[in-house]
Amino acid sequence: MKKFDIYEDPHRRFNPLINEWVLVSPHRAKRPWQGQNETIAEDGRPEHDPSCYLCPGNMRANGEVNPQYTSSFVFDNDFAALKQEEIEFDESNETTFFKAKPERGISRVVCFSPKHKITLPEMDLPTIEEIIRTWQREYTDLGNVDYINYVQIFENKGSVMGCSNPHPHGQIWAQSSLPTQIEKTQNSLKTYYDKNGSNLLLDYLKKELEAKERIIIENEHFVALVPFWAVWPFETLIVCKRHVTKITDFNAEEVSAYAVILKQLTAKYDNLFETSFPYSSGIHQAPTDGEDHPEWLFHMHFYPPLLRSASVKKFMVGYEMMGESQRDITAEKSAQMLRDLSVVHYKSK
Repeated sequence: MKKFDIYEDPHRRFNPLINEWVLVSPHRAKRPWQGQNETIAEDGRPEHDPSCYLCPGNMRANGEVNPQYTSSFVFDNDFAALKQEEIEFDESNETTFFKAKPERGISRVVCFSPKHKITLPEMDLPTIEEIIRTWQREYTDLGNVDYINYVQIFENKGSVMGCSNPHPHGQIWAQSSLPTQIEKTQNSLKTYYDKNGSNLLLDYLKKELEAKERIIIENEHFVALVPFWAVWPFETLIVCKRHVTKITDFNAEEVSAYAVILKQLTAKYDNLFETSFPYSSGIHQAPTDGEDHPEWLFHMHFYPPLLRSASVKKFMVGYEMMGESQRDITAEKSAQMLRDLSVVHYKSK
């Protein structure tokens, strides 16, 4: 009988954060990175677009005019997915198969910069540090609202990820319930902490730093890596080295180190196919329910869809929709590819 080779044989990898498995099929595409790297022409966006709803001084869809902001700018989403008003609800009307309940929350937009044409890896470090401080303020402000129990900070970059406006921005959705992925993570982290008396992600990070196979970037305070259980071809995870449960616990040095690793990682993404690399990213951290959460460790996910080139993406269809997540290129190979790339943005060379 053939001996199992994790780099050659089909296998499943377990994701302890959400208690799910991913099918890995390295034999199907041993060299998925080969072939033509088709770069997409840059669209030559101006620094200020008079038709952009997010640029300084422009009118938004609801008729409000943006201030002449010079750094990050936050406003309540004009087309919010969540509403703030309290709604009367009778739980006795719930049935086994037709359960529904109102969800209360606040949705905000965070403009990263007044400059319309740049993205995160092209920004200077002081600008990125100001974005982080904005995230800190919003986490505190929204988390102090009595009915808010989770604050989800995220960014959709690129039209392929459903971003309808190219101006550099992210969003924050704060709500009364724990979102499904957060609830799964909460349960896994809490179960591990109660059983072992230690933090799951800190224990995992220690093992990754020993193995070194999937590490992309490391500085004094943060590590960027391809998680062992990654689903997307170039999925990454930024993990804080210190036991920090939420973004507001960062000291000044950690804010600076976080800005550096954000800039370096996103620059590597752009350098991979010499294009503005699309992704969905999001911060996962402790709920804002007023409880202590030692089981949590601040971390940030990046889910990019590109596979072989700037124009070839992975689709989650068929087996992924009906069975479970699946990937061909191994986490170790994608980590090596990203690790070998320069942290200097290709446009700056």
